[in-house]
Amino acid sequence: MIRFADIPEAIKDIRKGKFIIVTDDRDRENEGDLVIAAQKVTPGAINFMAKAARGLICLALTEERLDQLSLRPMVNENTSLMNTPFTVSIDAKKGVTTGISAYDRAKTIKTILDPRTKPGDLAMPGHIFPLRAHPAGVLRRTGHTEAGVDLARFAGLYPAAVICEIMNEDGTMARLPALMRLAGRYGLKLITIADLVEYSLRTKKLVKQIISTEIPTQYGKFQLLVYEDITNNQHHLAFVKGEVRDRKNILVRIHSQCFVGDVFQSQSCACGQHLHESLKIISKSKKGVFVYMCQNEEGLINRIKPNSNSGSNQDLRDYGIGAQILKDLGLTSIRLLMNNPRKIAGLKGYGIKIVEMIRL
Repeated sequence: MIRFADIPEAIKDIRKGKFIIVTDDRDRENEGDLVIAAQKVTPGAINFMAKAARGLICLALTEERLDQLSLRPMVNENTSLMNTPFTVSIDAKKGVTTGISAYDRAKTIKTILDPRTKPGDLAMPGHIFPLRAHPAGVLRRTGHTEAGVDLARFAGLYPAAVICEIMNEDGTMARLPALMRLAGRYGLKLITIADLVEYSLRTKKLVKQIISTEIPTQYGKFQLLVYEDITNNQHHLAFVKGEVRDRKNILVRIHSQCFVGDVFQSQSCACGQHLHESLKIISKSKKGVFVYMCQNEEGLINRIKPNSNSGSNQDLRDYGIGAQILKDLGLTSIRLLMNNPRKIAGLKGYGIKIVEMIRL
């Protein structure tokens, strides 16, 4: 049985020029892409993708490179189901024939990666389909485009990847069982974008402190620190009681903003109650940190929607960013004030030890 690979294992294979299979998460209904670093692509690799994956072969690139080559979006208004960020398709003008052969497509990809290439060196339309990756990678858009670029970057290679959706021989989309069989047949690593998100949160420094001031509250004075998430300019708050840097077993609460609960004391959730109870406990102990994870407009709407299950990815991100804030504060071991034990997994792997879990 093929297992999911650790992200560092996959990065090693990407660095070696090997293919990996990337799927969204571990759900058996998810589809997958065959991925290889663009810097390592060969005519043989293109031919393998066409035969083994059978989908559309695309080139995931950074915004910076696409802008340098003046590659505009394929359409003015993107109405595709997944908002896939295609640009106009291209071929290299020199060194190719019709543009469709494995050799021609590999040549076009190498031409795009060449820093000497100018917009006039490319013909449009063509047989390579560039995709515009979000600058913040999978931390802002959990797509195979961003996953490919992030993996190449983690491998120390040119930040671009060739990706291809995997189909079965009968033309249907390959689901996880089929992806596992394909991985086993060719000795390929299989990873999930969800795992890549967690890895990115652990390895990239994503927050910076921009404000520090003292603030009086009904629970006494706190040092208020404002942090900025550099991937989206979102601001988060850390209310610090007492001296916590390099201290052990500090009380901590990571609280995701809930507008209707925190402000209006909605009876449909216990968010407001948990907020006040946490601040009260931290104040009483004379030492602790309350991290308030602010939401963007979409996040606020999702929190308000009844029966919304869209909070899980946000919770993962909240705990990852929250963990980075705790690390910036010098915390290494904490006593966690929590109401959902399943969410503590988001803190594991960040160098922060949870010595006690206190149920609110």
